[in-house]
Amino acid sequence: MTTFTPSRRRGARLGPRFGVVLATGLALLATACGGTTRDDVAASQPAVPAASAAASADPGAPLKQGLKIAFLPKQVNNPYFTVSDTGGADAGKEFGAEVKEVGPSDASASSQVSYINTLIQQKQDAIVISANDPNAVVPALKQAMAAGIKVVSYDSDVAPEGRHLFINQASAEDLGRTQVQLLAEQIGHKGKIAVLSATPNATNQNTWIEFMQDELKKPEYKDMELVKIAYGNDDDQKSFTETQGLLRSYPDLKGIISPTTVGIAAAARYLSDSPYKGKVKLTGLGTPNQLRKFVKDGTIDGFELWSPGDLGYLASYAAAALASGQITGAEGEKFKAGRLGEYTIGANGEVLLGKPTVFTKDNIDDFDF
Repeated sequence: MTTFTPSRRRGARLGPRFGVVLATGLALLATACGGTTRDDVAASQPAVPAASAAASADPGAPLKQGLKIAFLPKQVNNPYFTVSDTGGADAGKEFGAEVKEVGPSDASASSQVSYINTLIQQKQDAIVISANDPNAVVPALKQAMAAGIKVVSYDSDVAPEGRHLFINQASAEDLGRTQVQLLAEQIGHKGKIAVLSATPNATNQNTWIEFMQDELKKPEYKDMELVKIAYGNDDDQKSFTETQGLLRSYPDLKGIISPTTVGIAAAARYLSDSPYKGKVKLTGLGTPNQLRKFVKDGTIDGFELWSPGDLGYLASYAAAALASGQITGAEGEKFKAGRLGEYTIGANGEVLLGKPTVFTKDNIDDFDF
């Protein structure tokens, strides 16, 4: 179990609607694992659909006190998930829940399954998961739902039959296309480019990359060529090595898009100490605190991200609303998420946080997370 401490906040906002961004206090707010152990849920037990036809929402129901909510990120000790899960814990403090973070230290496809099984035994009220693989965790999550546990995915979705809601950080299409647009501006819409992704099976990464590839089909990118999609497996050293390999294989490379906070930081570290600094443009998704020095030293011109703290905060409120009976996960239902305001559930159980922000040397010091 990981403990949490509240993060410091600064007055900057990622958008007019989404409140103050969360700072990265890497120690987290202390919570308890409570709950007695129940018998293992049999694998043959029938799964509960994401929004059960028998269930009915009670929008006026209060949020229950003492809910047990477990965050299961792709991997622990990842700065991005530290910030997002701290946001979830901050929300839990507001409505009186016990929030904890558990998870693997590696981002392999099946590494989260054993944690789900343990959380079922602990009688958690809700599991909030960012999936390493959209399908590998579904059987275990179906067992969790059959046991009455609410399942919310965030950051990286699971197959819809394995959860009640998906808290999406931003439109997948917006994220995929805007990263290409950012890089195109930086390289003058001309030259070879590469993508440094996380794992080959990461749902969000693959969706963004599909939109990147579609964006590149437009006439304005006719002089740009995507030569390679590399995978750093959300591991710092592997991402560093993959960046090195890209430049060795394509010495005339003009730009790299890394839509992963681990990957972009590793790529920036390599470029900053290489002859390619300033010559090979790097953009993607990262946090201001993580990349500030690389923006200021000229390694990175600009990158983008939503507020990861707000993402976890919203996911925590969504889980509580489900566990309290305010919503079932059906399209059109509404729930309130503290300082972020009211949200409406969209098609396929998706809730959209909002648009990302572009960070450059002109605004990066306005943000602290």
